[in-house]
Amino acid sequence: MAQRLFALEYIFYSSIMSQRIHSTDTLEHIGKEVHVSGWIHRIRDHGQLMFIDLRDKKGIVQIVIDSEHEAFTALSKELGNEYVIAVSGIVLERSKERINPNITTGKVEIEAKKVEILSTSKPLPFSIDTDGHEIDEQVRLKYRYLDLRRERMQDMLKFRSEFIFFVRNWYQKHGFIEVETPLLTVTSPEGARDFIVPSRTHKGQCYVLPQAPQQFKQLLMVGGIEKYFQIAPCFRDEDPRADRHAGAFYQIDTEMAFVTQEDFFTTMEPLFIEMVETLTDKKIQEKPFPRIPYRTAMDEYGSDKPDLRFGLKLQNFNFLKTMTGFSVFQKAEMIRGIVVPDVPDMSRKTIDDLGVVALNAGAKGLAWVRRKADGSFDGSIAKFMTDEVLQILMKECDMRAGSLLLLVADEPSLVYKALNLVRLKLGDLLGMRDPKTIAFAWIVDFPMYEWDADNQKYDFMHNPFSMPQGGLDTLEKASPLDIVAYQYDIVANNLELASGAIRNHEPETMIKAFEIAGYTREEVKDKFGHMLGAFEYGAPPHGGFAPGVDRVMMLLRDEASIREIYAFPLSSDGKDLMMGAPSAVSEKQLKDLGLEYDIRTKAMLEKKAKAG
Repeated sequence: MAQRLFALEYIFYSSIMSQRIHSTDTLEHIGKEVHVSGWIHRIRDHGQLMFIDLRDKKGIVQIVIDSEHEAFTALSKELGNEYVIAVSGIVLERSKERINPNITTGKVEIEAKKVEILSTSKPLPFSIDTDGHEIDEQVRLKYRYLDLRRERMQDMLKFRSEFIFFVRNWYQKHGFIEVETPLLTVTSPEGARDFIVPSRTHKGQCYVLPQAPQQFKQLLMVGGIEKYFQIAPCFRDEDPRADRHAGAFYQIDTEMAFVTQEDFFTTMEPLFIEMVETLTDKKIQEKPFPRIPYRTAMDEYGSDKPDLRFGLKLQNFNFLKTMTGFSVFQKAEMIRGIVVPDVPDMSRKTIDDLGVVALNAGAKGLAWVRRKADGSFDGSIAKFMTDEVLQILMKECDMRAGSLLLLVADEPSLVYKALNLVRLKLGDLLGMRDPKTIAFAWIVDFPMYEWDADNQKYDFMHNPFSMPQGGLDTLEKASPLDIVAYQYDIVANNLELASGAIRNHEPETMIKAFEIAGYTREEVKDKFGHMLGAFEYGAPPHGGFAPGVDRVMMLLRDEASIREIYAFPLSSDGKDLMMGAPSAVSEKQLKDLGLEYDIRTKAMLEKKAKAG
């Protein structure tokens, strides 16, 4: 479609939006001719005057077209929302009654002299005037290029750019070297499925996309790069969730040589402190960050990423197994509970809703008892409570008048999972999770191994390249489930921001660690011979972590879904609804790789092709 110019002559236009960040700046342009361009955000035709809100990346400016303008009639018929136009005109000061305090250009407007349509627009499939949360996510992702026009998304992308810029500057200022590591590599036991890339030139063999640059950054330490970082793309074929993006994500990969665990914490805490204080108006609850052992975190919060902005810690109620006639308690492996003080008016429906949270977590239910204002007790298990038990609850568990006790009895993992979710729900209901506060903590002393009941063997609980506390001697003498590693997470507000560890840099210790997890010495040498060989040439002690860019962004931006942090995210089921990925490839492409579709897949694709 040809561009249409509603004026006698063309005047070169250039955006002045950058000159109107603040309303005071725009006053300097009063009486001057300017040339602006952008999208029509809104049109208001008042008969004698037409008002256009013109939008670009900096905001909105009001355009006024008088009915005496020679092209007024044509403009009123031709223009539409989201058209791209260029305007030349004179900046005027608005009268007091027409000042708009809600926009930075609210004290001025532009009297249009010339208007050019650069591009037309079909009606949008959704409004971009809102934050977008009320719109079906599938629709938003299909038309992501339109979704990005909304103010919230523009702010997010700008913030992400500032965030990455801040991170790079911080690391470089503190002596780290940025190194890009390979994107085509070999498999590594990181705990998720690999994305496999078949090789064309080496048929029958495959690369994998890195789940993390773990081995490369450790080899950089051997290579003398004592302080490394990278904004690293990582690829894991695992199911997405609210705080985990499908397929690919980015992390601030970090490694340092010649550090202990505490050295590393002391070095890296300022990154997060300066990040919060520079980029946000939030406050940090405690500095330095608390160090909480893993088992303590689980016992007190039911989670290894606890929200420390509020209390309501879990308490041990195992004594109820033998002191009540409640069969669920008698059969349970563990009983834990939360005493909620000063909630005498909490409704039965609210308590039942908390029970649903526990049920959805896999627990058999949520038992409860309440001490009413008059000192008496009621609740789902009140009839099982003897006077002796009630005295214990009042004296040792701080059940004052108006307190509510919530209990879960089951095997430990279910008890922790259910009460963690119940605790978080309580925090929301009682207004305890202050969005303006960030409570960081280091979770330390993770178990090196866990029991894999499905495969009847020990497996690494976290990073397999971690140094066990006590080294080789501990691996040889201790029970695997008693071995604690120099592993740590940094967490905040119920988000795990990064996992890390002091690494295992001793060849024999590394071999023994993998042998406990079911690998033979030969398998370890076959899979990690390059690392073992490198460690024989003078490997310094080293450690690091890798904060997830998107998780940290969620924390700083108060976003509930990680997909809001990406410009072009995959959907909740791992699809790119805008580009149509994943998609089938041609048989020729497969042939080049020495591959072919199996019979079922080929039949399915042929059926889809016939169906259009």
